[in-house]
Amino acid sequence: MLTRRNFTVGALALAGLAASGLRSRAVAAPDALATLSDGQLVLPTDYVLRGIPDAALAEIGVDRTALGATHAAACNVTLLRGPDRLVLFDAGAGSNFMPSAGKLPESLEAAGIDLGEVTDVIFTHAHPDHIWGVLDDFDEVPFANAAFHVCQAEWDYWRSDAALAEMPEDRQSFVIGARSRFDAIEDRCTLFTPGKEVLPGIEAMAAFGHTPGHCAFVLHGEGDPVMVVGDAIINDPISFARPDLFWSADQDPQAGATTRTALLDRLASEKMRFVGFHLPRGGLGRVETASSGYRFVPEA
Repeated sequence: MLTRRNFTVGALALAGLAASGLRSRAVAAPDALATLSDGQLVLPTDYVLRGIPDAALAEIGVDRTALGATHAAACNVTLLRGPDRLVLFDAGAGSNFMPSAGKLPESLEAAGIDLGEVTDVIFTHAHPDHIWGVLDDFDEVPFANAAFHVCQAEWDYWRSDAALAEMPEDRQSFVIGARSRFDAIEDRCTLFTPGKEVLPGIEAMAAFGHTPGHCAFVLHGEGDPVMVVGDAIINDPISFARPDLFWSADQDPQAGATTRTALLDRLASEKMRFVGFHLPRGGLGRVETASSGYRFVPEA
């Protein structure tokens, strides 16, 4: 998680790079990468694990009955600071989704960062815990000076007639909420397609399945690249040990499983650092192969 110390260390390292006269083609070096807490989602365990067989859980040592009635999932917003940019990946849940989430403004304040300093917000997708934070309690955009970046496929889907028609009744507020947030940021929003750079050094990747336009991002800097995976990998240890399992949170569970398996294979084979939005201990770490699939190795 972002602390005053590790944020300061990263900022000083970047300042030293600038002072030396060197410039990366990227927005920032990996040393300036951190995560901020937006709180957590607290959901019924039966809802989280709906459709996952008990036998599959038992194979990887997970006892459904021992997990308790509710499951708390961290919400990690990635922060990337550059010489002239302060980039957030997703905007958090805001104050109207779940009482346990929506803590990003407090986390920014604790890190000494004003909302007005944010220059860019890049969205992995438009679920409430990722985009509802672009409106405050007064239905105003708190990121006064930010530009917003959304995948074209994601933008088109949430504004389509199909989105509302296909969405289960208990998730129809997701569609209404996404549309209202898109309306609020439309004048400051740039749409991108996967395979392109959203900003210099930030490459968008198609990671469809969780939503129709869900994207991951590879951050290229002076050091090794880092991947921001959003909700393509959503649970530790289940998603790592059995990436092939279908999750009810994915709008297209088959595509979600295919994407998850491909991402984990790349992360493990390339030994790439990555950030997962709902993974524990700040979500930053690496993937290793294990006797059953893969395992998450969080950074200390």
